[in-house]
Amino acid sequence: MPPSPHPPRHFSMIRGFQLADFFTLSNAGCGVAAVLFAMLYVESKSTTHFFSSAGMMGAAFVFDVLDGRIARWRHQHSTLGRELDSLADILSFGIAPAALGFAAGLHGGWDWAALIYFVCCGVSRLARFNVTAESLSAGADKVAYFEGTPIPTSIVLTAVLVLAAWMERLGENLYWGVWTIGPWELHPLALLFVLSGTLMISKTLHIPKI
Repeated sequence: MPPSPHPPRHFSMIRGFQLADFFTLSNAGCGVAAVLFAMLYVESKSTTHFFSSAGMMGAAFVFDVLDGRIARWRHQHSTLGRELDSLADILSFGIAPAALGFAAGLHGGWDWAALIYFVCCGVSRLARFNVTAESLSAGADKVAYFEGTPIPTSIVLTAVLVLAAWMERLGENLYWGVWTIGPWELHPLALLFVLSGTLMISKTLHIPKI
């Protein structure tokens, strides 16, 4: 088979990225940093690490807003960009909040179930969006509405955890205490993750996209 007249160049994938894609990658980078800071907090118990984790999620939220605006401004929409955005979002607004919740003290067996459910809902919601975005957009540059709450709304959970840290209500002092249900423990605070996940996978809840 004859060689291609134009062999792939080194870093050709990166060369093909649009400006918005780099903001999306910044979102992903902040999500990873948030998880790492949450892990540091588990070891150090320094609230600086806890607040840094939350701050990285806040920065990820800013990058997530900007990448969409830049893509529309430059009229540069692509399947690659959409997939990048979903992968970045599950890091920054799915895995990272769950990691921070665990670091805050959600260690019970039912807490684990709540956090896993939350992340799985986020993954499912993003997958559904990717396969329905074209039909929901009806030929426009963006979808008219979201089915279920967008996963970045989990930033509200991060804000609740930040408030708990500020009020020194982490670990054994978590809001609403702990319940023993069957073989496992449940911190009622974990139910906020269940609520958030359930709202994300709702089919009938339509959120207008601004």
